[in-house]
Amino acid sequence: MGFITRKPAVLILEDGSIFKGFSLGKIGTATGEICYNTGMTGYQEIYTDPSYFGQIIINTSSHIGNYGTVDDEQESSIPQINGVIINEYSETYSRSNSDESLEEYFLKNNTVAIYDIDTRKLVKHVRDKGAMNSIISSDDLDIDSLKKKLKKVPQMKNLELSSKVTTKKEYLYGDKSSDLKIAVLDLGCKKSILENFKKRGALCKVFPAKTEFKKMNEWKPDGFFISNGPGDPASMDYAVETVRKILEHDIPLFGICLGHQILARACDISTYKLHNGHRGINHPVKNLDSGKSEVTSQNHGFSVSLDDINNSKNLKLTHINLNDDTVEGIKIKGKKAFSVQYHPESSPGPHDSRYLFDDFIKIISGG
Repeated sequence: MGFITRKPAVLILEDGSIFKGFSLGKIGTATGEICYNTGMTGYQEIYTDPSYFGQIIINTSSHIGNYGTVDDEQESSIPQINGVIINEYSETYSRSNSDESLEEYFLKNNTVAIYDIDTRKLVKHVRDKGAMNSIISSDDLDIDSLKKKLKKVPQMKNLELSSKVTTKKEYLYGDKSSDLKIAVLDLGCKKSILENFKKRGALCKVFPAKTEFKKMNEWKPDGFFISNGPGDPASMDYAVETVRKILEHDIPLFGICLGHQILARACDISTYKLHNGHRGINHPVKNLDSGKSEVTSQNHGFSVSLDDINNSKNLKLTHINLNDDTVEGIKIKGKKAFSVQYHPESSPGPHDSRYLFDDFIKIISGG
């Protein structure tokens, strides 16, 4: 293999910090809120997770691309991230069942990336300063020009993004002969979540994000699932109203990530933006009911107010983050409704928390 000549590229942060590297994937410009994921594996699942829509992701693992990409390992049909920041890109990949290299995958999907960045230095900076907007470019290297473009990028706070990633029309997923029916409100649902329901014998009907309760309930589901997704839950009154209707009819409900935040807001619990967010596959969470700890997969930039939960007569705190004591799970008293902030489907990540899917199946089955 001969040497590959790479075009220079530049990364600029909202606070004026500049990092220079080389282009990877599409030659172009990408903007978005910068965030980082500490997982050592699972980059393709990360890039295709709709919860990352509108963001630029830093992979903290020093080598990316060394096992290529596989079509079956996507959480949605295309990458959802706006851009990627890498330390060292592996030109060769060694997995025998790979469909293509990561760069071929980026080019096919028009993904802008930059590599040869000191990601350790960059992550330390973002960790200390907090989440902020950023811009990557390999077709415009004029710093002043890029800073002007960066100023026009909207802040993640108050952004409603689920309507941009949700399904455009209803569809079924799972065993069509199943008597176990789950209505899914798709706020940016990962495929692996639907797979977990399918493996447990359920049939899911996936509805667009702004579908009203009445429409979903016409299908006569046994339970409702409120999915993960991108954006600020405070800007999603339409989803909050749908969940309130579900609770009023006392139908079993399970929420994950953004769905967890929407359930909380439906119970008049506030949410807020985290300094950095939690993104990785080794976050420790304690189940307060069992007393056991779980290693979890996480991806969120907003959180539910612990003070509001402690002051609520209607909610019970079920899970807590052992790193920073943020809320990781709640249960509605007197209702068959619960949610978690983290990702029990864990794709990528450990499988410690997949029992939650079993718990929900038991609830809707009357067990």
